[in-house]
Amino acid sequence: MEHVLWLDFGLFIVMLVLLLYVFLNNTVTLFLKVYLIFHSLLMLWPLCQFAISTTTEPVYQLLYLKASYIGLSMLGLGWTIFTIFLAGQSYYLNRRTLAYLSAPTVLIVLGVLLNPGSSFVAPMNGGYIERQYGPLFWVMAVVLLAYVVLSFAIMRNALGGRVAPRHKRQMKIAMKGMAILTAFTLADMLVNIALAPILPIIPGLTSAGIVVSIFYFVVAIQRHRVFEIVRIAQSNIVDSMATGVLVLDEHEVVLEANRVLRGLLDIRAGDRFEVEEFLAPLETEGSTEPFIEAYRSDPPASAQIEITLSEDNFFRHVIMHCEPVVDRSRLVGRVLTFQDVSELRMLVEASRYHNEALHERNRSLIAMQDELYQVNQKLEYMAITDGLTGCFNRRYLMQQLEHEVITNIRYNIPFAIFLFDIDLFKSINDTYGHLVGDEVIRSTADVVKQSLRRTDILARYGGEEFTVYLPHTNREQAYMLAERVKDIVAANRVGTGHNGESVAVTISMGVLTVESGQSALIDNPKIYLRDLFAKADLALYEAKNGGRNRIVAADLTS
Repeated sequence: MEHVLWLDFGLFIVMLVLLLYVFLNNTVTLFLKVYLIFHSLLMLWPLCQFAISTTTEPVYQLLYLKASYIGLSMLGLGWTIFTIFLAGQSYYLNRRTLAYLSAPTVLIVLGVLLNPGSSFVAPMNGGYIERQYGPLFWVMAVVLLAYVVLSFAIMRNALGGRVAPRHKRQMKIAMKGMAILTAFTLADMLVNIALAPILPIIPGLTSAGIVVSIFYFVVAIQRHRVFEIVRIAQSNIVDSMATGVLVLDEHEVVLEANRVLRGLLDIRAGDRFEVEEFLAPLETEGSTEPFIEAYRSDPPASAQIEITLSEDNFFRHVIMHCEPVVDRSRLVGRVLTFQDVSELRMLVEASRYHNEALHERNRSLIAMQDELYQVNQKLEYMAITDGLTGCFNRRYLMQQLEHEVITNIRYNIPFAIFLFDIDLFKSINDTYGHLVGDEVIRSTADVVKQSLRRTDILARYGGEEFTVYLPHTNREQAYMLAERVKDIVAANRVGTGHNGESVAVTISMGVLTVESGQSALIDNPKIYLRDLFAKADLALYEAKNGGRNRIVAADLTS
């Protein structure tokens, strides 16, 4: 009996060494934590079996026996969870799934602890070294077998999918380990419990099966380590990104959510992500229909939409982009990224505000420039026109003629100049006053404008005296136009404002024409123009002295 006692303890030591080996030679990940829990449960059996043999007190024997079977009953749950992680389907382990998986184990553990009516185990010969098992024990056996069948189904389903060859070999090794553990445990129950009355006791069967299966599990762990390191590296990279990342499978179950996304949304692996329900309460930039249509399209297509997330009256503007994951034209999942563009939106809004302010300022400047242009136009007009008649003033006429005359002389273009004066204008002022005199000057200028051609220039030369420049005009044309101007002025009548009385005026005119062959080289245009106007002025005074209301031609040779 002593060698049996130390067999269980030796197996416990071997399992402890393997536990330390796995712990010290692997990165502590979630997968490894699950295995360590599973390994620890396995260690309970040989340890407690050894402890039972070290005492003769039935109370302690029952305590150790319960502890060993509690560990054994929890193996089914532990193995199933370990299998799910090993198959790469940990995203299925949400709260509801864990509750369903754990319920049978919890009930069995309670039954073992309470042992109601010795329905689990009863003592024999005053102790529990030899014992008799009740119906609850066989219920535990059936539950454990059910966990084993479920675990094998999960592994088989995983092997039937798209799994890398190395990963398949790793799962097959783990399945062999579980098969060995199951075979040894069933053999222990059959030989040492069910057929105990007719067969000799073979001690340590379950413990031996546990140790052998653990060797297989350790091999699978070591092979899984490569994938776990790659997954850790990928997880670290994804977690270090400033963009939220959400990975879904083809059934929209969350496989992965990085740190940034968990800060934005209350979501984790195993949850379902229904995009329609997610978008329904949110404010979006535009309609959600194009995004959902692209999201649900077949074949799947990329989609993007801007959403607004709110938390404690703080709003985040986020661009949600969906990219389908396709394997051989079949949708196997989706990757959604969530980029926080709140700061960018604030910058855009600020930029738009500043642009609007700049546009408003530009509009104001344009309005001011237009107003200034209008004022300048008025000033320019005032600078070149006579305020009373609206005709050009003498200064503007002389500036224009300086250029015109040089061109006319160079190309032998004929031109004419009229210089006329209102006859007896002083008597009108003396008789009717200066207001009527101003009206006579203004009315005379208006009728003269109407009688001229569009190319002719009328200017007020000073007082009641006017001058007209007629480009491309020979002597005959000049005299014809001069006669027309004289007749129109004579026919014009200006009201005096006294009892409907009106007054008519006449003009005396000096006409000067310069035709081809009459011009000479000009050294100074200003002096030349002064000479021309002097000759026209002499002709004007000759017309006045000759009886007024006359036209006299200027003599260029004088």
